[in-house]
Amino acid sequence: MIYTVTFNPAIDYVVWLDRLEPGAINRAQQELIQFGGKGINVSVVLGNLGVANRALGFLAGFTGQAVERGLAEAGVRTDFIHLKEGVTRINVKIKGREETELNGRGPDIGEAALGQLFDKLDGLASPDILVLAGSIPTSLPSDVYEQIMARLDGKGVRVVVDAEGELLSSVLRYRPFLIKPNNLELGGIFGRELHTVQEIRACAAALQERGARNVLVSMAGEGAILLDEAGGFHQIAAPKGRVRNSVGAGDSMVAGFLAGYLQSGSYDQALRMGAATGSATAFSDGLATRETVDGLLRQLEEKD
Repeated sequence: MIYTVTFNPAIDYVVWLDRLEPGAINRAQQELIQFGGKGINVSVVLGNLGVANRALGFLAGFTGQAVERGLAEAGVRTDFIHLKEGVTRINVKIKGREETELNGRGPDIGEAALGQLFDKLDGLASPDILVLAGSIPTSLPSDVYEQIMARLDGKGVRVVVDAEGELLSSVLRYRPFLIKPNNLELGGIFGRELHTVQEIRACAAALQERGARNVLVSMAGEGAILLDEAGGFHQIAAPKGRVRNSVGAGDSMVAGFLAGYLQSGSYDQALRMGAATGSATAFSDGLATRETVDGLLRQLEEKD
């Protein structure tokens, strides 16, 4: 079973405007409500691809109830912890000539609630997969990813980490099954800008040397590369299409990679599926569907 953890879920209210005018009344041309958070995005896309999974995390208030109800209607199985105070955040995503975001803070997560999550995760064992994605709310200890991976160490759970900076670097000693920085995040870890595939590959290899088993690096329109645990190097070009949406594309790549790997056991096919799924979200107003992914897979196969 695949489990995802989202510490700070959200209702994403997405609006399209011709132009955003500060200080004036702005009327939406189009609007969409999604249930967000990086782990939730992974769960939704996995479900769209027919892969069983369960979403874990924290919800609060009437907005939390809406998230849980909406995910259930979408067929996502959940096991959230309900907080007694606060409300699950609402994020406003404004799309026009430029993308503007206003993200809510979310509820505080206390020590007791975190302990409940630990108790749930203690039940995981081989061959389970755990996806840890996104930043850590300020109410939680900054080393919570490390705490989780330390508790699971030696139990055969394959952990996927999609995070930035020190949050990612600090867990490498626990040998995560997969990490997925983008090229900008990867360069940030090393304090430099990466301009070529050779530079990106070298930095990805350095993270492997620190403990990561597989390193998947997304490079936006330039596609993606993968350094696998058997010493293989894989590279794939991005499918062709018009980018409509940047929210959730990286999470979708993670979901597609896992789906491809579980279905085939092949890292090459996992990368192909990841690239198609990430692009399917980027080319859509919402998250990737099976139909859009299949279309892009056919496009990638025609390139071979």
